[in-house]
Amino acid sequence: MQVRLSIRSSLRRCAVIGALVPALLGAGLPAVAADDGDGEGTPGLSRFYDQTIGWSACKGLDMPDDLQCGKVTVPLDYGRPDAGTLDLALARHRATGDSRGSVLLNFGGPGGSGVTGLAVGGKEFMHLTNGYDVVGFDPRGVGRSSPVSCGPGSVEIMEATDGDEDLRDPEEVLRQLRSAAAECAEHSGPVLPRIGTVDAARDLDVMRAALGDDRLNYLGFSYGTRLGAVYAAQFPDRVGRMVLDGVDTLTEPLTEQGLAGARGQQRALEHFLLWCTEGVGCPFGQDSRTARRQMVQLVRSLDEDPLPTAFGEPFTGQDLVGAVGQALYSRELWPLLARSLALLVEHGDPSALEGFVSGGVTFPVRRAADGGLTDPEDIPLDNLPAALMAINCADDPDRPTAEQVTRSLERLRERYEEASEVFGRYRLTQVLMCYGRPKGTDYIRDEVKDLDTPKMLLVGTRGDPATPYRWTVQTAARLGPSAVVLDNKGEGHTGYASSECVHRKVDDFLLYGSLPPSGSSCGSPDPAGEDGGEGA
Repeated sequence: MQVRLSIRSSLRRCAVIGALVPALLGAGLPAVAADDGDGEGTPGLSRFYDQTIGWSACKGLDMPDDLQCGKVTVPLDYGRPDAGTLDLALARHRATGDSRGSVLLNFGGPGGSGVTGLAVGGKEFMHLTNGYDVVGFDPRGVGRSSPVSCGPGSVEIMEATDGDEDLRDPEEVLRQLRSAAAECAEHSGPVLPRIGTVDAARDLDVMRAALGDDRLNYLGFSYGTRLGAVYAAQFPDRVGRMVLDGVDTLTEPLTEQGLAGARGQQRALEHFLLWCTEGVGCPFGQDSRTARRQMVQLVRSLDEDPLPTAFGEPFTGQDLVGAVGQALYSRELWPLLARSLALLVEHGDPSALEGFVSGGVTFPVRRAADGGLTDPEDIPLDNLPAALMAINCADDPDRPTAEQVTRSLERLRERYEEASEVFGRYRLTQVLMCYGRPKGTDYIRDEVKDLDTPKMLLVGTRGDPATPYRWTVQTAARLGPSAVVLDNKGEGHTGYASSECVHRKVDDFLLYGSLPPSGSSCGSPDPAGEDGGEGA
């Protein structure tokens, strides 16, 4: 699955939240097929597999003193390894004990920077340094690794999906999205047609070899579970200890993913409002049913009469939906969300809610020459939403025609509004984002199944607003007997950072190879999401 960003807000603001970034919906590029070469030993690819990484202290503000940075060079196109290269940014915390190699992390998105994620959230993974170098990376098209951008197309995307009435004129919406797709292609450079997960998984194997590991040890969150599953399908003999937390779907089309996201966020919102109204400071009072009605009314009133902001742009109901959706990813953010909503309701001040939304837009973009690393200050502010769109659509083979979109849009509106009066419209606009982009690959949907690999640990969280628990069960069945499921009976997106039980079981597997029985659980089914200890 993927991180939900308010397109409108993310194109206007640049406020960063230090949390694991998981995601959902996107846009794309030309169809990509997995090539037949397995990498190492394939003519033209040996030079990439034979490289070594030069590590040095990371430069820049907010970089921990003990974090080292490096890069690895990969082919732009694995089918034509002499047709250009990309440099991918890496960061690592060195092992403090006897090292058994490296464990690579992917924080999700798609579009999340692994270098930034490790710099900001590295403390979560310090126990793993008892046996590993812990390595984060910026995937192709992300962060310092040839970042994609939509430039002025970001504004066109915002305008095309900004109002409810806009969706009632699908022909004009689709025209604007086609124009925006062309802007994204112009501002993203040659990486855009090769940005999908199939190529990113090939990059993982080059990293594995450059790090000196015979097998890939890996911990992926949300979208990172899709990347890990694709790697396991491409390189089953090179899978080491692999953990997939917040398991993404491998088969559902974007329309169904969007509905799942709307339902999941609605359920998480109801749990939040139940928790909020049990306290004395909830801005919606002490009745959860009344609170749900008030939330719907608040969104509608802000869409009709937005509030001014310090950024000079109005704060709309859809901006509110995007901010609340981000905050619902972690139960630890609930108290801050309640205080931020109180500021809005009681004082008409949206500034605290704006802090939940990350992203922005900037152009023109100054690019590194020949696929080299981009300087941090030159990363486009809209890189995260632009990469999210590009990667998700690159992975999606469905491209309905304009006639099909026009014919189905009204029924889709009804289904999304039934799923959630708060999040339905927001999710529906995201589903349209692939229009105007080339058809994506069918490799993931058709080929990532029935794997013959060592055991992999799949973690699903019952109250996950982004990747519903049923996706963990379905993906485990699809991957086959190698998939071991851990049922986290808690709240929030992914389990590693929120549940001590999950954290311990994941670390025990990665460090010692100790797997829980498939179907075992952590936590309790308490809807408030308390981690009640270890289940059976």
